[in-house]
Amino acid sequence: MNGKHITKLGFTNTSIGLALAAAQLREDTGLGRQAILDELSAVKSQPAAYQTGEYAALAHELLAQQTHTAFHAADALRPAALPYAQFGAELIEANARAQMDVAMQLPIARAGALMPDAHVGYGLPIGGVLATENTVIPYGVGVDIGCAMHLSVFAVPPEHLKTAEALHLLQKHTRFGAGIGFERRERLGHAVLDEAAWDEQPVLRRLHDKAAEQIGSSGSGNHFAEFGAFTLSAPEAGLEAGTYLALLSHSGSRGFGAQVAGHFTKLAESLHPALDTSARKLAWLDLGSEAGEAYWQAMNLAGRYALANHEQLHARLSRALGEVAALSARNSHNLAWKETVNGEELIVHRKGATPAAAGQLGLIPGSMADPGYLVRGKGYAPALGSASHGAGRQLGRKAAQAALSKSVVSAYLRDRGVTLIGGGVDEAPQAYKRIEAVIAAQSELVEVLGEFRPRVVRMDSGSEDI
Repeated sequence: MNGKHITKLGFTNTSIGLALAAAQLREDTGLGRQAILDELSAVKSQPAAYQTGEYAALAHELLAQQTHTAFHAADALRPAALPYAQFGAELIEANARAQMDVAMQLPIARAGALMPDAHVGYGLPIGGVLATENTVIPYGVGVDIGCAMHLSVFAVPPEHLKTAEALHLLQKHTRFGAGIGFERRERLGHAVLDEAAWDEQPVLRRLHDKAAEQIGSSGSGNHFAEFGAFTLSAPEAGLEAGTYLALLSHSGSRGFGAQVAGHFTKLAESLHPALDTSARKLAWLDLGSEAGEAYWQAMNLAGRYALANHEQLHARLSRALGEVAALSARNSHNLAWKETVNGEELIVHRKGATPAAAGQLGLIPGSMADPGYLVRGKGYAPALGSASHGAGRQLGRKAAQAALSKSVVSAYLRDRGVTLIGGGVDEAPQAYKRIEAVIAAQSELVEVLGEFRPRVVRMDSGSEDI
């Protein structure tokens, strides 16, 4: 008996040596070559029946190979992307569509849509909506888990707050930037910090103190808090149509959410090593698994924490103004939800997309100098009940810094009567698509209820401030 006889039976790699060793044991008992070959053939076809005796080691190896093969097959991409709706296709770059195509090739994908503000992200494009079956993709939610918008409209005219006072209030009562938070004596408590979930996972226990230090603060990049004029088109929630002073904020779950995203993305990638490189950042977790349940818990905690940051920001500034919001709205736009799609419960990931179920209020901002909108969702099924989360970038950060000058951006702000604290050229209005075109491209998805015009804006202060 030699290796040639073994390979003819279809044994490969390490199973060849194990088959030869087993054959030698059988030869030692006086069994003939053909009988041994017949036994080996039987082991190869039914390894589970030979897990004891001389063929045990070979059978265990063959079973492991079967599991490995099945594991790899489960990660195989579809040969072609499932169809998905695109809104404002003329506004969407080809690279974002290419990313969405890969997402729709995932074996777990069931439905999807691309919003008019879509642009390239990590894994799922920003502005992408993806429905999967009983699985969650950490990078389908994004790094800034629970990133959200919050609007407070006060029943006073915009002129009630002068520019100098608005500047003072934003500088005194908000904090922006990586690693930034309020001083200990200035922090406000919040119920989200006392939730039992923090003690149920090591990663959450480790991040609790960071979350407590940064509660009520905002991040860098495109996060902002701004006072402006809000024009309501028709009565809403007891507030008459008209133009009012309003506060709009955009922020997320800070360093806590980012570290949760990083932790579970690495875990998901480790569980899907055979996933095509084009889809590596779309690695998923099964919701029925311990890892999937842990991420779902952490994701939702981060979402609640992000909303708590907005609550504190608006509470501080409302108190300083001496006004109570007559109308308020908020929504998360980096999260996953369990929703019914085509009669089936699926996990709907919105990475930079606003939930827009029928009757649901949402906020779609423009840029530091362009309008934002309060909208009511129409629950449009092809969009998976979603809308854009903003204008969407048309220039990446480095491209914006290379193409735009501080003087050009400053002139744009000055022409629109906007005063800016912080903010860099990478966040210039010219780096974004025209919000008016983005809104026009989603008339099937939302109804516009009101328009917010920024007047005094605060963002993170970096080395490239305008």
